[in-house]
Amino acid sequence: MASSRSYLEYILDNLSGLDDISHRAMMGEYIIYYRGKIAAYICDDRLLAKTVAAAERLLPNAPRELPYEGAKPMILVENTDDREFLCRLFNEMYDELPAPKVRKKK
Repeated sequence: MASSRSYLEYILDNLSGLDDISHRAMMGEYIIYYRGKIAAYICDDRLLAKTVAAAERLLPNAPRELPYEGAKPMILVENTDDREFLCRLFNEMYDELPAPKVRKKK
């Protein structure tokens, strides 16, 4: 099941307190970038955060779910209505997120 555009807009609206949030569509789902790093996915109208220590500390009891078959488990963010919490989550995760991979030119 693909994610709806309205759910993407809802999440982006709740992250509007942050600078440099962007997204990219990918096979009916969305990748959420924070300051150029992949921070979360939106899959099946669920917000899934990258599994880094900061996210685990802020969401210790959150379920781990797969964004798609064959992927690594990610942290399900259930409290998506709390704008302040979402912004704090992304801010605290930022330093632990992997740097973007540099693609080699063909």
